[in-house]
Amino acid sequence: MTENDTSDFHPLSVLAQPIFDDVRAWNPNEPEFHQAVHEVLHSIGPVLERRPDYVDAGVLERLVEPERQVIFRVPWVDDSGKLRVNRGYRVQYSSVLGPYKGGLRFHPSVNISIIKFLGFEQIFKNALTGQGIGGGKGGSNFDPHGRSDAEVMRFCQSFMNELYRHLGEHTDVPAGDIGVGGREIGYLFGQYRKITNRHESGMFTGKGIGWGGAQVRTEATGYGAVFFAQEMLAVHGESLEGKRVGVSGSGNVAIYAIQKAAQLGATAVTASDSSGYVVDDAGIDVDLLRQIKEVERGRIVEYAKRRPSARFVEGGSVWEVPVDIAVPSATQNEVSGADAEALIANGVRAVSEGANMPCVPAAVAAFQQSDVLFAPGKAANAGGVATSALEMSQNAARQRWGFDDSERRLRDIMSDIHHAAFDAAERYGAPGDYVAGANIAGFERVANAMLAQGVI
Repeated sequence: MTENDTSDFHPLSVLAQPIFDDVRAWNPNEPEFHQAVHEVLHSIGPVLERRPDYVDAGVLERLVEPERQVIFRVPWVDDSGKLRVNRGYRVQYSSVLGPYKGGLRFHPSVNISIIKFLGFEQIFKNALTGQGIGGGKGGSNFDPHGRSDAEVMRFCQSFMNELYRHLGEHTDVPAGDIGVGGREIGYLFGQYRKITNRHESGMFTGKGIGWGGAQVRTEATGYGAVFFAQEMLAVHGESLEGKRVGVSGSGNVAIYAIQKAAQLGATAVTASDSSGYVVDDAGIDVDLLRQIKEVERGRIVEYAKRRPSARFVEGGSVWEVPVDIAVPSATQNEVSGADAEALIANGVRAVSEGANMPCVPAAVAAFQQSDVLFAPGKAANAGGVATSALEMSQNAARQRWGFDDSERRLRDIMSDIHHAAFDAAERYGAPGDYVAGANIAGFERVANAMLAQGVI
């Protein structure tokens, strides 16, 4: 998406269009943020018609403007003794349902538009979980790839030296995202504890199991995306059994989507990174993929070198591979309109977004017009933040749940999210439209709380 590229956007209602015009005027050169806001505004047009009290109370005007935006300098020293400077962000969007909750992303592409789009999405995603958490997001343009553990530690400590003052288990609870895994979370939490002289386990999620983390948190986003696909198929009397699944990416979300798909009788045949993708018709070997990507921090081509049944394709699009189910799990806007057409031509039945907004508007429209079951990220990948909320609950009660119990709770939450989105779409005359349903269901929960709490 580019700043002025709105050709794929649907027309907005007369009540929503002025809000979008203001968003573009107040937030120039932020195309990802505009895209996220437009999608929600388009979906909730019918809600505004039925609920003029939302309009009269200025719910939308308040909702599209973050409660707080923090941008700060992050100086650190690399292993050669050279001073480096990066930029840090935290956008605290809405706390009406609970403390701000959302991950931290460390990646060179991070900018204010991406952080705001992610934070805005997080409002509705978190509302859908029913777990009493608000929406926020943060990160930095720091690239941990290729950096030593010592360099990552020094960066994380400097990052937390500023961010700590805006956090707390009752205020803002970060987690991981792209570029922020167990290593980074450990360094960030350790520095927070050092600075504040408080061991607030509940102020950070995605922690190690041995020091306050929750079972299934690592797996939750990928598992949840597959559970949501399973729920969509079940409505039509179908299952994952025997299906070919295409997955993009090779991080946490992709790895555990692949694993859960296999456990439910499907065969995941692809994984990718920025260098290209692999196709393994025998089914992706999760243990090998984890060894290469999580332990060795290597490139996806190494998988094909060690797996006789796999082949590596440099560049290109992973969506050229014929599959029944697609789970985009890499990054935003990775599935183009042409990619969607290729998937449709090859007979894709369902798409469940594991990443945040991985499909451009043209791709979403193509799927919906072709009767492909389509689950937007705010519903399909909500399993990660839902399990983060479960981790917060365990920390507050000083309890630990087992893996099977935690996975059962995750499955129940994903089923509830599916029903909420499905029912909302039915109520507003858009049966089967999970984009509209997820946006409406999440928006109603947030808007009702805003009305109850007054103008704040």
